[in-house]
Amino acid sequence: MIARALAIVSVLVMVAAVSAAQDSVVSPGAEMTKLAGGFRFTEGPAADAEGNIYFTDIPNNRILKWAVEAGQLSTFREDSGGANGLYFDREGNLLVCEGSGGRLVAISPDGKLTVLADTYDGKAFNSPNDLWIDPKGGVYFTDPRYGSRDNLPQDGEHVYYLTPDRTKVIRVIDDMVRPNGLIGTRDGRLLYVADHGDSKTFVYTVNEDGTLSGKKLFAPEGSDGMTIDNRGNIYLTTRVVAVYSSEGEKIEEIKVPEGPANLTFGGADRRTLFITARTSLYRIPLAVRGIRTPVMPARERGARQRQR
Repeated sequence: MIARALAIVSVLVMVAAVSAAQDSVVSPGAEMTKLAGGFRFTEGPAADAEGNIYFTDIPNNRILKWAVEAGQLSTFREDSGGANGLYFDREGNLLVCEGSGGRLVAISPDGKLTVLADTYDGKAFNSPNDLWIDPKGGVYFTDPRYGSRDNLPQDGEHVYYLTPDRTKVIRVIDDMVRPNGLIGTRDGRLLYVADHGDSKTFVYTVNEDGTLSGKKLFAPEGSDGMTIDNRGNIYLTTRVVAVYSSEGEKIEEIKVPEGPANLTFGGADRRTLFITARTSLYRIPLAVRGIRTPVMPARERGARQRQR
């Protein structure tokens, strides 16, 4: 009877282990790979329509590009205005949070730069840090200040929303210590925002006009950058990549050789996690796929432009 009970327990343990392995976000046997190094502080990774990764080296004032298929690194933009967070919109424009420039800008596929927002209530921003574009085309972005907080242009460190027509900036969060990373769900109904200064991450309901309500504690730790996968899991960057289920349960940790700052899914199938970590860019294959605002492929974008 005891032997039978032990056998049942053994089977249950094996089933649980198999279940855990199947639920892991990391592909079986996957290894972390360093793609490039020698930077000063990498941040803001974003994938274009082909899955190539653009990221920033903040102290060196550059935006770089990792061509996934060719495995080659190139400089996309010098004198980047202290570029930090990046995100592609549906038209293929690269939106950039210029930390030292104090503004949110868009760089078109042909290299033209347009300033989208540089003031709120007639005052300059502190240091735009990270951003997410919702399904309507509106842009949420955080505006903390790292380093000296003397003489802040704004009356604190807040979160803003640039309306889809890109004519108005709304302050949507004004009660955080130091907001940083943020990401939304594919349907645009929920927004996750990390209060890096208070070591907490919160989730909000997104209202029809882009304002936020129903603030709830999501995770008892903050984050620098964030991303989301097709299971609804949220990825936070602290000393490791911490993976939380949509219910707010920590389900996994992914160790990185250097402290991770930000991350995004890329590659042709969006099944590779790219991580900016201090002086380097890393990648690891996952068993899940990233989700994001759909980016219009270059050939479709070109056809639309010819029709105009």
